[in-house]
Order: sequence, then C-alpha cells, then structure tokens
Amino acid sequence: MKPGFLAKNPSVLAFLALLALFTLAVTLLSTAYGAEIVSTSMVKTLGKTLCLCLIAIAMDLVWGYTGILSLGHFAFFGLGGYMIGMWLMVARTREIVLASAAGVLPMTPQELSDAIATQIFGVVGSSELPAIWHFAGSLPMQLLFVVLVPGLLAFLFGWLAFRSRVTGVYLSILTQAMTLALSLYLFQNDSGLRGNNGLSGLQNIPGLAADQDHLSVWFLWASAVALGLGYLLASFVTSGKFGSVMRGIRDDEARVRFLGYSVESYKLFVFTLTAVIAAIAGALYYPQAGIINPAEMAPIASIYLAVWVAIGGRGRLYGAVMGAAFVSLVSTWFTGGRAPDLTLGIYTVKWVDWWQVLLGLSFVLVTLFAPKGLSGLVDLLAGLRTPWRGGTPLGPDDGSLREEEAVE
Repeated sequence: MKPGFLAKNPSVLAFLALLALFTLAVTLLSTAYGAEIVSTSMVKTLGKTLCLCLIAIAMDLVWGYTGILSLGHFAFFGLGGYMIGMWLMVARTREIVLASAAGVLPMTPQELSDAIATQIFGVVGSSELPAIWHFAGSLPMQLLFVVLVPGLLAFLFGWLAFRSRVTGVYLSILTQAMTLALSLYLFQNDSGLRGNNGLSGLQNIPGLAADQDHLSVWFLWASAVALGLGYLLASFVTSGKFGSVMRGIRDDEARVRFLGYSVESYKLFVFTLTAVIAAIAGALYYPQAGIINPAEMAPIASIYLAVWVAIGGRGRLYGAVMGAAFVSLVSTWFTGGRAPDLTLGIYTVKWVDWWQVLLGLSFVLVTLFAPKGLSGLVDLLAGLRTPWRGGTPLGPDDGSLREEEAVE
C-alpha cells in the first residue's frame, strides 16, 4: 500500500502542529481567554500576520515555483477585503439606522435602503447605493464574490497575457500596470467604493454581541485555519507531477512546451488559484485592520510581497511563511515606535523613517549572499546540504537541472 500524501510530506504535519500550538498559546495568553499577557492589539497584529503569511504562500506558488514574478497580487488581496467590507458596512449601517428609528413608525424597505445609502455615501456627496452594492446585504453572495471577482480578474488577465506568451520582466510590468490602474480607479469617488475614504468600521461584526477582545481571538482562529488549509493545498499542488511541471516551467519553459505540456494552461491555473488564495487572505485581514482604502492596493505593496518571499526563501512554502512573519512583526516593532532611536553624534536615526531602507538593503543582501533566505536556517538546523552535482545550472535555483545531467 502506497503511503499517503501526509506520510510522504512530514514537514506539512510539522507546520500544522506548530501553527496549532502557536494559536493555542496566543489564545491562552490573550485578554479574552487567559492570562491577559498578550494584548488585544497584539492579537490583531498576529492575526493579520497569519493572513500575510497566506498571501506569501500564494506569491511563492506563482513566483518561487512557477517563475512568474507577479507584481500585482496585492490587488487581489485588496479586492477580497473590499468584497467582505461591503457587507460589513451595509449590515453595520442597517443596525445603526434601525436603532436610531426605534420608537417611531416602522421604516419601509425603500426608506431603510435610502437611509443606509445616505449614511454610507454621504461622505462622497451621494445618497444612492451604486449598482455594484446590489448584493452587499447578503453575506453568502459577498463571500462568493470574494472568490469570484478576484478569480475572474486573474483569469481574464492571465488568459490575455499567457496566450500572448508575455514572460519575464514584461509580464511583471503588466501585472504592476493592472494594479496601478485598479488603484487609481478606486481613488475616484464615482467608483462606487467611496473613493479615497475607502471602507471603515470593519472591525465590528454585525449580529455578534462580542467585544474586540473576543473578536480578535476569533479572527486569529479563522486566520490560522485559512493558513493551515492554504499551506496544505499549496503542498499538494507542488507535489507530484503537477509540481514537477511547475518547476520545469520556472527553469526552462521552452523545454516543457517542447515535451508537449500546455504551459499556458498550467500558468493560467496557478495564477488564478493564487489570486483566489490572496483574496481569501484579504477578506480575513481587513476586518482585523478595521479599514481598507485604495492605497492598500498600490503597486508598492505587491513589491513588498515579493521582498518578503525573497527574504524567506522562494521555492519553499515554509520560507514564504517565515519571510512574511519576520518582516511583518519586525516592521510593526520599528514603525510602531517600539524601537529606540539611535544617536550617532550629530545625527539621530529614527527607525520609523529608516525602516524601508533597511528592508530594501536586506533584500539586496539576501539576494546576493543568501539565496535560500531565512529558510536556509532550517537546513542548517537539520544538517541538510545541497549535494554538489557539477555542471552549470540550467535554471535560476539550486535544484535546477545541470548540464552534465542533461547530457547523460
């Protein structure tokens, strides 16, 4: 009898076990359920970090394993946040309107709809719900849109780009242009999503009589479950024949196409799948952040995402998780004013201003001197070494086919 998937991939079980232990520890140390050692704001930070780890896995699938350097995946992340944010705003505003009208004549459905629209869009000078908000009052529909809208956008973009065989830096520029165009469109007040004001007050879940202490832990659990399932799915996708074809496309796309594989279909599937994963991560992230606006979808955010994966070690799922978690938590420490200023004679280094410089420098250093990133530390602890096989690599990564092996 052949061993199962998990039996052949014990590292997946190890990751899931560590994730479960981490979630349990934070829960027991939280203000809501335990010793009140971990504050509610810190629980939210950790929950958001788990969501960033999930989108980092998506980025690793599309870039680290398939070789598609997408600089637009944060657009799908933001779209997922907007889809769930629309329901949160409508449901929360409905509760506010009904509470304010208590004790007077019951409101008709039209009056209730008009009052909700005025409350939400009065800030941009409108009193009508745009057509795209037609299903915003339905949680099942908006959850469906979390998957459908980013997935459809990724499918259409990928189909047009891959069938034209756009690759390399040109594809990266196109993905960045898509993100920039979407961001600029959402900045307009007539986009139907409140322009620069974005969607706010998302941290309050309608229908749940719970305080932020408990909500933060519940979202932590949801984020942990999503990350665990995402890691399991990504591990399954990258294993077996499908994963081998992905790596083959990354290392030598022309050779894979010559062998008869439909390279464009593989790339389209991976691109669309990772867009959906990114959208789910965004749908969990922004209720914890409490607000989303078009600035969250700026191209620089997708570039940061690539930096996280590079620092963690691309081509390794746990490397992507390590990179995203490390950068997110260190960034919170530096930009949150927790790092003390460094006085150097006549100049004082304020880490809030220098954090992005440090991030860029670390990306350059990792690229030049530690291509395995933080995941290389796991190899050192496990005593693993890449065997010397000789020959010039035919691809960009350590596991690529070598010339001598190709000849043999």
